[in-house]
Amino acid sequence: MTTASNLQRILRRLDRDEIGCLLWPGRHNGLLTQQRARLIISRVRLVALLFGILTPLWILIDLMFFPWPVWGELAAARLLTSAAFIGMALYYRPSDSMPDAWIALALLFAIPTLFFVYSHPMLALRDMGGMEAAIAAGYAFLPFVMIAGLSIFPLSALEAAVYAVPVLGGQAIAALMQLEGVAWTTHVGAFWLLLLIASVAALASMSQLQFMTALVRESSRDPLTQAYNRLSGERILEQEMARARRLGQPLAVGFIDLDRFKELNDMHGHEAGDRALATTSDALRQNLRMIDSVIRWGGEEFLVVLPCSDRNGAALAIRRIAEPQVCPRPDGLPLTASVGVAAWPEEEDTVDWRDLVQTADRRMYLAKKKGGARIITEDSPMKPPRTGSRARPAGSRRSAEVATGD
Repeated sequence: MTTASNLQRILRRLDRDEIGCLLWPGRHNGLLTQQRARLIISRVRLVALLFGILTPLWILIDLMFFPWPVWGELAAARLLTSAAFIGMALYYRPSDSMPDAWIALALLFAIPTLFFVYSHPMLALRDMGGMEAAIAAGYAFLPFVMIAGLSIFPLSALEAAVYAVPVLGGQAIAALMQLEGVAWTTHVGAFWLLLLIASVAALASMSQLQFMTALVRESSRDPLTQAYNRLSGERILEQEMARARRLGQPLAVGFIDLDRFKELNDMHGHEAGDRALATTSDALRQNLRMIDSVIRWGGEEFLVVLPCSDRNGAALAIRRIAEPQVCPRPDGLPLTASVGVAAWPEEEDTVDWRDLVQTADRRMYLAKKKGGARIITEDSPMKPPRTGSRARPAGSRRSAEVATGD
C-alpha cells in the first residue's frame, strides 16, 4: 500500500474538527490547551535540565583533542549554554498558558541554535585530521538532534513548522559562513536530510497531539451526553472567568433544567430520559459557537458557558435551541426547559465563577416557579440573599424573562 493511500485512510478516520486540531492550535478547547501547556513546559524543563548537565561534560573531550585556545573558547561557550539550560530548568514557572509554553519551547531551541552558529563554523574552517576532525564533525549534528527533539512534544503542524524554521535557518547561516571551505553539495545534502527529519518529527508531534486530544476528550466528557462533565466544567469556568477579567470581555452562563423530567422517566422509562438528555446536549453543542462550552452539571441540568456574550446575547442563543421545545417526548408532548442566565460584569457583585453559576441557578428556579418553559435574565428589584446553590428567591418579584413554550 502506498504512502498516499495510507495518508488518505488516516484522514478518512478523522472528522473536520480533529484535522483542524492537528493542523492549527486555534482549534483547541480550553481543557486541551491547559493540559498541553503543562505537559510542554514540564518536558521543556526536564530536557533543559538534562542538557544543562550533559553539555559541560563534553569539555573533557574537547580538551583531549583540540589545541588551546580552541578548546578554551568552546568550553566557555558550553558553560554559558549549560548555565542557560540550568536557569530554564530551575526558574521557568509551571503554567497552563500556551503562550508561556510557546516561549519555553522557543528558548529551549534558541539556546543550542546560538551555540551551533558560534561553534560549528569555527571548527569547520580549521584544517584538521584524524580524531580531531571526527570530534569536530560531531558539532555538525547538533541541529539534527534539536529537530528530532520536536517529536517529544504534542504540537500541531503549524507549531512544529514554526519551531523547525529557526533551526533550519541556523543550519543555512552556518553553511553560508563556511561556504568557501566546504562544497555546496555537502550543505545541500545536510539541509535536505534535516528537512526530512523535521517532517518525521512533526508527524510524531501531531501523533502525540492526536493521542492527547482523545485522552482529554474521554476523561472530560460525560459518556451519555458527550457534554463536559462537571469536574471539567469547573476548570473551564475558572479559565474563562480569568480570561474575561484579564481581557475585559463579558462572560455569560446559562443554567438549563429540563421541565418535568422525572415525569418523563416515570411514564416512559429511563431509556427515554437518556435519549432526551443526549438529544438536548446534541442540540446545544451543534447550535452554539465553537468557543462555547456545554456542561452536564448533574441529572437533567446543563450549564452553557458563553464567552464574549452578555445576558441578552446568551438568552437569544439558548432561545434558538429551546423554543418552542428542546425535543418532543415519546407521547408527543413538548419537552421544555427552565433557564436562568447570568453574565459578568453585569452581575455587579460577582466575585468568581461560582457566584455567576449561583445567580443563573437561582433564576432557573424562578423560571420553574413561574411554570417553566422560559428564560429569566434578571432578579427582582429586591434581590434575595444567597443561601446556597439551590437558594430560591422569595418575596415580590419582577424578572426579565423570555417564554420558551406555551
